[in-house]
Amino acid sequence: MRSAGKRGPPDTATVPPSPGPSLPTDAEASLARDSSRLLASCIGSGPTAKLRVIDGNDDVVVPVKALRMLVDILAQMGEGRGVCILPVKAELTTQQAADFLNVSRPYLINMLERKEIAFRKVGKHRRILLEDILAYKKEAKKKQEAALEELAAQAQELGLGY
Repeated sequence: MRSAGKRGPPDTATVPPSPGPSLPTDAEASLARDSSRLLASCIGSGPTAKLRVIDGNDDVVVPVKALRMLVDILAQMGEGRGVCILPVKAELTTQQAADFLNVSRPYLINMLERKEIAFRKVGKHRRILLEDILAYKKEAKKKQEAALEELAAQAQELGLGY
């Protein structure tokens, strides 16, 4: 994980604001469920796979990793969830980062000022790399799990029936 606080310019552009993911309709969710199952059963173990596009004559060669991502996207849509795709090197605004972490923007800004998450300034605006947010989230989850383990151990010692 990078050191938190301000840092130099990144090697990628800022992600433009998007309206956010929209929820699939019932018909789209049903189609996505069926498509996910069908596509998952067709993926081989090689590094690439060919898809035949019905409307054209050319084969489309796609990395298997991309197909697996497509299966995951379809599975999420099949569950009625909206999906949003961002590259790991993407820069987010403070509002996008706050939405991703499910916290308020002022709370996120306090975290940035306490140097819990690395960021850079573009003029007076803060930009945060998605990979830094993911690293923070991973570390926070580790701390959460450790705290739960400690509570469970204490409950065991005290004979609270856990």
